[in-house]
Amino acid sequence: MFIHLGEDTVINDKEIIGVFDIDTSTVNKATRDYLSKAEKDKRVVYVNYDLPKSFIVCDDKVYISPINTSTINKRSK
Repeated sequence: MFIHLGEDTVINDKEIIGVFDIDTSTVNKATRDYLSKAEKDKRVVYVNYDLPKSFIVCDDKVYISPINTSTINKRSK
């Protein structure tokens, strides 16, 4: 099944490793370091540049999305 992450971004749900709330997850330094490294490695894809609410870790990319985690989780069911 495919999941819409916002704008024109759609991904296969089999690629998803995890869906995380950006506000609560980035409190942890390890998460901030992970996102910084992913950005340096050019693996981060911004769905759009609105206020980010979640990030989705996939096999090869990290998507930053303006859609909250509960909505993405509902779309995956």
